[in-house]
Amino acid sequence: MSAQWETLREQVWGTVIGPGDAEYDEARTVRNGMIDKRPAVVVRAANAGDVMTAVRFAADNGLSVAVRGGAHSVPGFGTADDAVVVDLSGMRGGRVDPRARTVRVGGGATWGDLNAMTYPFGLATTGGIISTTGVGGLTLGGGIGYLTRSLGLALDNLLSADVVTADGTFHLASEKDDADLFWAIRGGGGNFGVVTSFEFRLSPVKDIYGGPMFFELDMAGDLLRLYREFIADAPEEFGGFPAFQIAPPLPFIPEERHGKTLALMVTCWSGDADQGEKVLKPFRDLAPVVAELVGPMPYPALNSAFDDLYPSGLRHYWKANFVKELTDEAIAAHVEHGSQVPEMTSTVHIYPINGACQRVAPDATAFAYRDANFATVIAGMWPDEKDDERNIAWVRDYYDAIAPLSEEGGYVNFMAEDDQSRIAVNYRGNYDRLRQIKATYDPGNLFRHNQNIPPA
Repeated sequence: MSAQWETLREQVWGTVIGPGDAEYDEARTVRNGMIDKRPAVVVRAANAGDVMTAVRFAADNGLSVAVRGGAHSVPGFGTADDAVVVDLSGMRGGRVDPRARTVRVGGGATWGDLNAMTYPFGLATTGGIISTTGVGGLTLGGGIGYLTRSLGLALDNLLSADVVTADGTFHLASEKDDADLFWAIRGGGGNFGVVTSFEFRLSPVKDIYGGPMFFELDMAGDLLRLYREFIADAPEEFGGFPAFQIAPPLPFIPEERHGKTLALMVTCWSGDADQGEKVLKPFRDLAPVVAELVGPMPYPALNSAFDDLYPSGLRHYWKANFVKELTDEAIAAHVEHGSQVPEMTSTVHIYPINGACQRVAPDATAFAYRDANFATVIAGMWPDEKDDERNIAWVRDYYDAIAPLSEEGGYVNFMAEDDQSRIAVNYRGNYDRLRQIKATYDPGNLFRHNQNIPPA
């Protein structure tokens, strides 16, 4: 294939990296340390034209395409054996239009990149929980974060997208143009093409009131019951979630509690700052707080607060479900299994997705679970290969306990590679339409390194 690579190098403005190149091992690496794939070639695209060239090259040579943005995909979908990896990490620039309250960012941007662009204007859109996460992967699968209850999912704020489809053609997809494609990429993941830029609606959000609050582990059940009642009709500007966490060695946590498992409430109030302390009062009244770092802060500071806990190279195995009701039985299961969290870097989060998210019809985008109130993720993350069996067992045992108390489907962005059998239930009534659109834009399933939707 060397002759074809040389031709590809001549056609691409960015960098083309093959197995014989010094940068190859770094270029094929994604954040999940369990993933060790050897792609045929990595194209570090400089622009949409490079992406078009790379996709055509893959199609002409019988190769599949893997898309690498932030590289946070738990199953490591940003790389694949014998594939063309389209690496968008060089396409991270953008531009804010403060009058229209919009931002357009490159397909390789992270939420940290986007926040840095929008914060000086006092504007934001729904991002994730970790700022190093790619804008593309998070948005295409849904986009759950601190601002979901007030602004909707990230995909609900998407106005248009530049998409390179399997035939190497360029589409500006929106409600007006390529409307079927635009519908499908809002929740259908990377099944339909490579998105080289995103245009988002922005809203007035600059500084927030919030941060983490740690409680004694024996208060976990009470915390979850309070959260269940509180979040049902809480002001939509509140976007916090409960978790189980082994206390990291941070200065605001008493040293004697470092390494101890605690119940955690991560809070985010994006409304009037003067009301923040009052809104959080029910949680402070619940029980003495072991440690907290709560107060006014820039929204990007909260969005990046946990970045250092999750460096590249950790080993990942996750499971997820949507939940309508956090029942007493479900809370008991969470307390039993969450209390056994095995690593400081592992956790379980119960994200609220009521509020603005539920005001969108289930068939308005590909994201079908608009009637769910929570999105639960059991995130197993650990550094050492020798602990694989123990950590995977914790995730699976936890999942087996709460799955019967949850909806059948879950959030595709939180799923492992062995969740492919759940694709249809994840999309419910939207699945058949997604397969039809897949057949139109990718009939040969060139984009199959994802939670894959096969063409009809």
